[in-house]
Amino acid sequence: MIEEDILIKAGTILKDYKRNEQLFKEGDFAKYYYQIHSGEIKMNNFNDEGKEFIQGIFNKGQSFGEPPLFADFKYPANAEAIIDSKVWQLPKDKFLEILEKNPNIHYKFTSTLASRLYYKAIMVSEISTQEPEHRILRILDYFKNNTKNNEDNTDPYKMKLTRQQLADLTGLRVETVIRAVKKLEQKGKLMIKERKIYR
Repeated sequence: MIEEDILIKAGTILKDYKRNEQLFKEGDFAKYYYQIHSGEIKMNNFNDEGKEFIQGIFNKGQSFGEPPLFADFKYPANAEAIIDSKVWQLPKDKFLEILEKNPNIHYKFTSTLASRLYYKAIMVSEISTQEPEHRILRILDYFKNNTKNNEDNTDPYKMKLTRQQLADLTGLRVETVIRAVKKLEQKGKLMIKERKIYR
């Protein structure tokens, strides 16, 4: 999102996070802008029974958790490293200063946030009304179309998501995801090679 030389000039620090380490918790106040240098971060919530729901998965070059930086509310979800990761961390005031001085970067954030809002609106509808196969295809297509290293959108695209992550993203049980993925393969909607999903 923001070029690394701009981040460095602004005094951004690069922090290491181990697998499963939290960057912030649901209910915390936003103090920093986060952008991934390497690794993978997820934002999640847990229901009363302890079931995880993944709000989003972010990787190299992507930022996450920005909305509370623009308004006075707490984080609506946790942020956790899926694998060992390095993340740029910039104080909120310095981040807002960058946006103020760089309208093109500000526009990119507006566009990205609009895209994420659209995704959330679609997923709310999907989870409440659509069949498992439809939900899974929608998630797979979203990640395929929004992954940085798939800019040419070539087919087939290898998904990094595990069956568990698909379940946590769609509100389904893992067993349901496994059955639905097999049906989708039979219908020719996706391919499975060495346990990996290709769409």
